[in-house]
Amino acid sequence: MKAPEKSSSPARQQIAPPPISQHLREFASRPHDWVVLARNLIPVVGVYAFGWSAGLTVFSYWFDGLTALAAITAALVPRALRESETKAQSESWLVVKLLRGLVTWLLLVGIIGLPYWMVLVPLHSLLLGEDLRHQLAQSPALWFTFGSMAASHFWKAFRTGYDVMPDDQLKQRARWDVYLLMLRGIAMFMMIGFAIFLVPLMALLLSYFEIWPERVIGAVFGDPARLYEYDPEKDK
Repeated sequence: MKAPEKSSSPARQQIAPPPISQHLREFASRPHDWVVLARNLIPVVGVYAFGWSAGLTVFSYWFDGLTALAAITAALVPRALRESETKAQSESWLVVKLLRGLVTWLLLVGIIGLPYWMVLVPLHSLLLGEDLRHQLAQSPALWFTFGSMAASHFWKAFRTGYDVMPDDQLKQRARWDVYLLMLRGIAMFMMIGFAIFLVPLMALLLSYFEIWPERVIGAVFGDPARLYEYDPEKDK
């Protein structure tokens, strides 16, 4: 007798987004959504009105997403180490604990941030090009801009309270935040073969991620309100 096929968990079943007409009605009725769109359109204005280079535009998207992911990971590491350390490790010197935390953080950023590292291959001429390096080296304003961007991500991540959340709430919030940033990294593959018309498309896509994050997660990962239920070991 044929064994019944194992059905997927309801929490993991993808949810199709509503029609475009509903999106437009919601967008028109919420003033904050216009602010989000305007902020994401800044690179579009920079490219079309002020002649921003392709490398600087793509780098701004890449750096913003990667530093946000690195900040969330850094905020999660102290709790992860505290809950997994042995008695001997808990009694070790502070320098040793800091070193363990740093190594763990770097490994997690390397693994979770894989989409951002992978996109360096097709976009290396833009993200690692001489033109971008020259602009960054010659402009203190850009250093200040990107430094402020990174600092704001770390400030927000450590203010979120990952360290004191109950386990289910922590899984829910951390997966919500990390999954969105991973999808943002994957979206950067749109910029392969950079063309000026891709900048507005990227702005619209990132605005959608920010305005309707639950629909993005639902369409890819399943019920966004039940991410904490997902157990990778049981789904193998």
